[in-house]
Amino acid sequence: MTSHKSREIRLKSRPAGMPSATNFELAEAAVPDPGPGQVLVRNSYMTVDPYMRGRMVDRKSYVPPFQIGEAMTGGAVGQVVAAGPGAQFKVGDHVLSMAGWREMFVANGPELMVQKIDPIPGIGIQSYLGSLGMPGLTAYAGLLRIAAFKPEDSVFVSAASGAVGQVVVQIAKAKGSKRVVGSAGSDEKCAWLKEIGCDEAINYKTCGDLNAAVAKALPDGIGVYFDNVGGAHLEAALGNMRQFGRLAECGMIEQYNATEPPPGPRNMILIVGLSLTMRGFIVSNHFDMMPDFMRDMAAWVAAGKMKWRETIQDGIERAPEAFIGLFKGENFGKMLVRIGPDKAA
Repeated sequence: MTSHKSREIRLKSRPAGMPSATNFELAEAAVPDPGPGQVLVRNSYMTVDPYMRGRMVDRKSYVPPFQIGEAMTGGAVGQVVAAGPGAQFKVGDHVLSMAGWREMFVANGPELMVQKIDPIPGIGIQSYLGSLGMPGLTAYAGLLRIAAFKPEDSVFVSAASGAVGQVVVQIAKAKGSKRVVGSAGSDEKCAWLKEIGCDEAINYKTCGDLNAAVAKALPDGIGVYFDNVGGAHLEAALGNMRQFGRLAECGMIEQYNATEPPPGPRNMILIVGLSLTMRGFIVSNHFDMMPDFMRDMAAWVAAGKMKWRETIQDGIERAPEAFIGLFKGENFGKMLVRIGPDKAA
């Protein structure tokens, strides 16, 4: 049996606070030819996502922690380059998996299951890791189910130029929201937000008083807040919610690297007086929405109502750098790592 060489990223140590390059190691592993019913996949792109920071801590959560000395895992798209007898897929098929952080792998167990995808002409396969994949579904489920969006709602989105936020903005507009405001960390990102439909964009790094900036941008109050940041953004949103407003708690990246318990929003009491609904969610609990999501996204893309940005780093060795960059705001849209070619040789 032939053995292929594949580079992979392993967790070398558990970070305390902000992760650094020393927490990761690049290693080489032998990957065999596929056996009966198996396929050998060469990854083209992998994703890095903020939730992976939680998996670097040895604690119980909705996904198991990464183990020291083992290859990490995460979303990836690639192509089948070899197939064993009786395999479900054929050479050349594009597949989606949770076997990122490595160049090649054999799909041979539940943890490395693969799903065939049929790329939309003119749209790169990496989009199935972003707007057409988990981040897009997160935006769709969070806005429409968790926040129970209605066209009369004014919407505020934090980290609006990120992988999830940019889709939330455009779904809200496509569904008829009269006012959508997003926050981002640079003037360039704020300009992009206006290009994709935001009525106002707040540069939270230069606006001064964030609460006052949100109040100015949303003078009639917030009907729906889609939270990707937590911390000061959550406090500002609470301070400007309308009665019966809803807060969809998707992420709190401001706190992921905290080494001490951060101070909570000082105005949580407003939840009572304004009869607010605040609900956290995990996208894996809403996969039943995938058919509706893909149907609507295809229609919005065709109608020119859905655009997205991506930040792509090249080479498996740059995956740790790309991941760390998420917490420094270095991504514009979805952060991805290009591992190999888009097409099988």
